[in-house]
Amino acid sequence: MISTDEINRMNEQKVEGRLIVLTGPSGVGKGTLLRSLMQSHPELYLSVSATTRAPRPKEINGKNYYFVSRPEFEQMLKADELLEWAEYAGNYYGTPRQQVEEKIQQGKWVILEIELEGARQIAKSFPSALKIFISPPSFAELEKRMRGRGQDAEDAIAKRLSHAKTEIAAADEFDLQIINDDFDTALHSLEEAIFNPTQP
Repeated sequence: MISTDEINRMNEQKVEGRLIVLTGPSGVGKGTLLRSLMQSHPELYLSVSATTRAPRPKEINGKNYYFVSRPEFEQMLKADELLEWAEYAGNYYGTPRQQVEEKIQQGKWVILEIELEGARQIAKSFPSALKIFISPPSFAELEKRMRGRGQDAEDAIAKRLSHAKTEIAAADEFDLQIINDDFDTALHSLEEAIFNPTQP
């Protein structure tokens, strides 16, 4: 773990805002990693995405996602209110622009947990963003995790697995790949990538 002194020193040096993009296939464990990261580092700001998919059990509007209708999402697109967006498994996902830009201007470090297509858009509009890809230890393990969640219908799982192959093939487009095999190891690698990126 990174020591408190090291974190305080790095926090003092944080004079400029920063954008961090986290991508990986559905079921790889991005959300679990991020929850642990945010508990340890509340100084980071996790952007809340908008989506047209229905809330899952225990998901809260405004905390997990902004749950909107397709017409509402399309209106946000027309008004240029989204920093990036993508259609995935039949639903729209996107990052509201205003809060992210305000936080960066305030010197905050902002994390986006987004889809591959959105990450590619960010790579063009924010070339200095740190782009991290979370990979599964194997495709078979990814399928096991996805089915183990018990949150999606079979047709949705099939779409997600098909899309995951495309996502994994694009992992080399990112600055860093982290394999989420052992959770504690993956979390430590994520911390190092964000707070101490100059070390190998």
